[in-house]
Amino acid sequence: MKVFAIKRLLDRSIFGGSRGWIGHILFWLVLLVILIVSDFSHLGWPLVLFQKSVDIIFYAIMIYINLLYLIPMFLSRKKFWTYVALLLLTVLVLTPIKIAIQVYLFAETPSFQNYLLANQSYFFMSMFLVGSSSTIYGILSDWFIHQSEKMELQTQTMQSELKFLRSQINPHFLFNTLNNLYALTLKKSDDAPEIVLKLSEMMRYMLYECNEKQVLLSKEVAYMKNYLDLERLRQHETIDLTFNLKGDISEQKIAPLLLIPFIENSFKHGPSSQINHGWVKIDLEVEGNRLLFSVENSKGPSQPRMIHRKSGGIGLVNVRRRLNLLYDDKYKLDISNQPNSYQISLVLNL
Repeated sequence: MKVFAIKRLLDRSIFGGSRGWIGHILFWLVLLVILIVSDFSHLGWPLVLFQKSVDIIFYAIMIYINLLYLIPMFLSRKKFWTYVALLLLTVLVLTPIKIAIQVYLFAETPSFQNYLLANQSYFFMSMFLVGSSSTIYGILSDWFIHQSEKMELQTQTMQSELKFLRSQINPHFLFNTLNNLYALTLKKSDDAPEIVLKLSEMMRYMLYECNEKQVLLSKEVAYMKNYLDLERLRQHETIDLTFNLKGDISEQKIAPLLLIPFIENSFKHGPSSQINHGWVKIDLEVEGNRLLFSVENSKGPSQPRMIHRKSGGIGLVNVRRRLNLLYDDKYKLDISNQPNSYQISLVLNL
């Protein structure tokens, strides 16, 4: 559990919610009222208020030290015994300070001072139980957050794939491909059956095989190659297209349809808008469990910056979001927008 995860934990909990620290204050005030109402010491409400206020302050210190420091720095890093020792040390430091303050506040009530001093072990135990309860709360809350993020991941993946199906092979691309196919059939070209086969394979891959969370990288590469072949047909001789593949892709798996938006983006905003001869260069290399993917394309010097442009309806923003959900901190994406070229570089831990 990282430090930012603890912050989210507090923000989503009954402590804060969307109102932030107002929720925290309200929580402690409600707890103070409960402690006062449940007190049976017959000290009178002013003295009880002072005592319980001190209790609340130290309980809050104990809990926030535990949630914001001890858990993320030690327990989440599997330093269990160090965490337990520091939790006990925190209790041993805070409890005497709390008792000393209460003894000072009740200087005119010797009987209650004697009660405080005679029951120090009880106060140590209560402080430790408060800290331990916050640990259980932290673990359970983090689990619920994790489950929520898993559901969000599933929803986001499904939405991304649906958007992809609606937009990746867009009507313009499909229309030009079918027109070229029609021309080949009129000429009775031997290429026509191959084009039909490639288009069929692409549609089958998108409709049936992309329902899984992960697919073989080899199938994803096959889909990319089919897409590039159809683009070659559509672009005719106006594009210089290279695709370099290195490494073993037979056993590796990847989230489906993750790389193709970058390729589609290169054609949509690159050579297709060039007056002169354009180019697209694609490199894909696998080193063990690491994938290195690069797409670079030419672009006119007057073309607007494309970092925030959308690619095929899914957009670089959505691709980043999907990468964050699927691979978290296991990827690095760099974008270079030069006057005459545009390049993305992705390093992904498979």
